[in-house]
Amino acid sequence: MHTGFLTIYWRDMLRFVRFRALLFSSLVQPALWLAFFGIAMSNNFERLTATMPVVPGVRTIGYLTFIGAGVIAMTTLFTSLFGGTVLLFDKNWGLMRETLSSPLPRIHVIIGIGLSGMTKSFIQAAVIMGFGLFLGVEFFEGYSPAQVLYSLVGIMAFVGTFSLGFLFLSAAIAITMESPEGMQAVITLLTMPFFFTSNALYPVNSFPPVLRALSTINPLTHLVSGIRYFAIGSDFSAIGIRYTYTHAEILVSYIALLAFAGIMFFIARWRFSKVTVT
Repeated sequence: MHTGFLTIYWRDMLRFVRFRALLFSSLVQPALWLAFFGIAMSNNFERLTATMPVVPGVRTIGYLTFIGAGVIAMTTLFTSLFGGTVLLFDKNWGLMRETLSSPLPRIHVIIGIGLSGMTKSFIQAAVIMGFGLFLGVEFFEGYSPAQVLYSLVGIMAFVGTFSLGFLFLSAAIAITMESPEGMQAVITLLTMPFFFTSNALYPVNSFPPVLRALSTINPLTHLVSGIRYFAIGSDFSAIGIRYTYTHAEILVSYIALLAFAGIMFFIARWRFSKVTVT
């Protein structure tokens, strides 16, 4: 039984831990983003929605709690899309040639990078949740310890599946590109539509019909919905809008993420089977 993907996994995780600047920035940046942007926007939205009627019997949350799930999803998106960059550097430095010429199946390179990227996403999601709770984000409000554990498992399932999909996409792009600048341009081009057609920062109810349709098939929207369902609840009000999630809707969102990850895996596998590294 081949376990070569574990070598790829540990190599990438060791690089992540040893590069202190990369480790520090990847953990602190999203927390600071939540602190500065979240608190500033929270004050503005709460002032604007102060006069809106409250739905009786429905929990009302602040914008900081609403955006907390979005920041976790946003960080997972950015980390995953840039996760394949390591393959591009390996390719340019000649390390990829040595790896592909070894008996190690090429699919193990994809799996190893995917698992290491998923682990990084877990770490970042945990840091953001912990820091968010410190700032006053009302995650798991009124939950029992068993419910908190169940919700954490659900959040990590969504985060892990989502990150795998975008890591496979990033790996397919990386093995195709020749320069870091080119890859960065492609990733930046992909990031904007995924991020701004999602429900990460604001409700999609006011979107134009075309953007609203795009948001329903956007993997980031499904991730944010899953995080909010597990961290906040199935029925709450935010920014003057009532949000309700059913078990069936969350299951559909997770299946959509699984389908996306599966499609991206086959695309990455196809690209790796065709590539020739000199």
